Amino acid sequence: MYTFPVGIIAVLSYVAAFLLLLKELVTPGRLNRIPATYPAWTGGCLHAVYLFLMFQQHEDFNFSFFNAAALVALFIVLILLFAALDKPVEKLGVAIFPLAAILLVLDMYFPEKSHPLVAHNWQMSVHILSSIIAFSLLNIAALQAILLAIQEQQLRRHQPRRLMLVLPPLQAMEILLFQMIAVGLFFLTVSLLSGFIFIEDLFAQHLVHKTVLSIIAWLIFSALLTGRLRYGWRGSVAIHWTLAGFLLLLLAYFGSKLVLELILKKV
Repeated sequence: MYTFPVGIIAVLSYVAAFLLLLKELVTPGRLNRIPATYPAWTGGCLHAVYLFLMFQQHEDFNFSFFNAAALVALFIVLILLFAALDKPVEKLGVAIFPLAAILLVLDMYFPEKSHPLVAHNWQMSVHILSSIIAFSLLNIAALQAILLAIQEQQLRRHQPRRLMLVLPPLQAMEILLFQMIAVGLFFLTVSLLSGFIFIEDLFAQHLVHKTVLSIIAWLIFSALLTGRLRYGWRGSVAIHWTLAGFLLLLLAYFGSKLVLELILKKV
């Protein structure tokens, strides 16, 4: 009953946060009277309330494509907001907040058949929660890598633009990138280990692609961190490996779900 108005207010809050951030990017040096994180926190809290109401409505979490995507978007928003309390990462919200708003709108306007999780126990909960947190952190790392690429390009051309003036220094951005990757890799490791331990058919036909792609992504991020520690990898190497690893995770988590549920119309 209250899910729709709550969802709409959450979307409007995300839009307000996006516009405030955009204003800061367009007019560097002029801070907003209302920090963009204020409406973003409002949007995140209402986003959580919306999903809780949906949970009550279905008497379980609906793991359909858009509902699962909305849950992941919420985790990404909350992780970004908590990280922004002591790290200069709030500018990533210019991409994350509108994305969260779009996924929330899609979930509201395109309700799908419920796909509850049948084997819902603490072991499966550990696997799912660690998977979502890993994906969320590495999503933020991928956005960080894109901003890092833009910074490097502008520095090479000796043409600092407005974006350069509002972002932290290049070295600080690289440190933040590897911090995000390290924490994300930890949760990805927990996700894979819990999957191997608690899921009997992890290499079954409907899971094999997700398992293989996730393992390859884990190898990429592990190699990147090892290269950083032993050989000082940075710059374009870090950017390309981060984006490649995240793309594999994106395909693993949502690729088949998109094809099966929305294109082939299969459960």
